[in-house]
Amino acid sequence: QVHLVESGGGLVQAGGSLTLSCAASGTIFARNTMGWYRQAPGKQRDLVAIISSGGSTTYADSVKGRFTISRDNGENTVDLQMNSLKPEDTAVYYCKLEYYTGGYYVHWGQGTQVTVSS
Repeated sequence: QVHLVESGGGLVQAGGSLTLSCAASGTIFARNTMGWYRQAPGKQRDLVAIISSGGSTTYADSVKGRFTISRDNGENTVDLQMNSLKPEDTAVYYCKLEYYTGGYYVHWGQGTQVTVSS
């Protein structure tokens, strides 16, 4: 059983910063990808940033230069440093863990709310 627990969401003014953290526990295949997705009201869930266990990263164009994703493989944690936040960054942010080992496995956290006021 894999569990993902997110923390760090909250309310911040535009231009401010927040750091989201996600900790994974359970039996986790070492070669995996962790990352963050977000979903605003009435919209689909979209990729924000992902990072592989080898350190390769992918960012949504809308957050490049403002957000930085990092991870600790030994602790199975992934962080998202968010700077220069904009009201359009307001959403529920979800942590995702995915890996392939004889089958494709995907796990999601419960989500954490980020609200950016103008």
